Amino acid sequence: MTLASRLAAGETLFTAWSSVPDTITVEILARQGFDAVTLDMQHGGHHEDSVVRGIAPIAAVSRHAVVRVPVGRFDMASRALDFGAEAVIAPMVNSVADARRFAAAMKYPPVGERSWGPTFAMPRAGIADAAEWLGSQNAATISFAMIETREAYALLDEILGVPGIDGIFVGPSDFSIAWTGGAQMNPGLDDMMQAIADIADRTRAAGKHAAIYVIDPALCGSFHAMGYRLFALGNEQRYITLGAQQLLGVARGEIG
Repeated sequence: MTLASRLAAGETLFTAWSSVPDTITVEILARQGFDAVTLDMQHGGHHEDSVVRGIAPIAAVSRHAVVRVPVGRFDMASRALDFGAEAVIAPMVNSVADARRFAAAMKYPPVGERSWGPTFAMPRAGIADAAEWLGSQNAATISFAMIETREAYALLDEILGVPGIDGIFVGPSDFSIAWTGGAQMNPGLDDMMQAIADIADRTRAAGKHAAIYVIDPALCGSFHAMGYRLFALGNEQRYITLGAQQLLGVARGEIG
């Protein structure tokens, strides 16, 4: 099953977040029980070479590969798909023009302007027939536009209305900075939770997917109740920190 089909069926899914541009590290993440692995090119260290190589170990264990491209790099969205990504997250989509450019890069005609060249993606998906690929991929790939600013929030319905935009991904850290006019970075800010809920509600009402980055996993229940179904949790540094703290805590407790 694809990520798109699982979300369409109403499943709740979790993606690991990869910032380290190392194939072995990505392989380890892909084996930790997450449904997907997101390779972050915006704030993480991933680049084109690490993305094309990093998707292979994700696919090898039947996990879903997601890529977050750098701001404005809609050309990289097409490349990520050609490398075998099932979904692309585009940060800072702050205008309808941004959304249209992103959708154009993500979808084949007549919806968009994606050019042909799935050199890696077709064999990685186990599809050999070009007609089958062309006919299936607009529905099988997911374009997540990130809502992180007041400007984007004000245009939410217009962004959702762009053909080829499949979902919204909320970045609560940046959204909190925008929400407070630069006064705070607080992804759990109570004052913005109604807006976070509103984004999910309007996204779901438009028949599209609602996803969110979660700093505190204790918030997942609240976000799920709002309508979010894809959750990004932590990153390698967080996973290592939590694991090391747990191991050291037990070891020192036994000695101590």
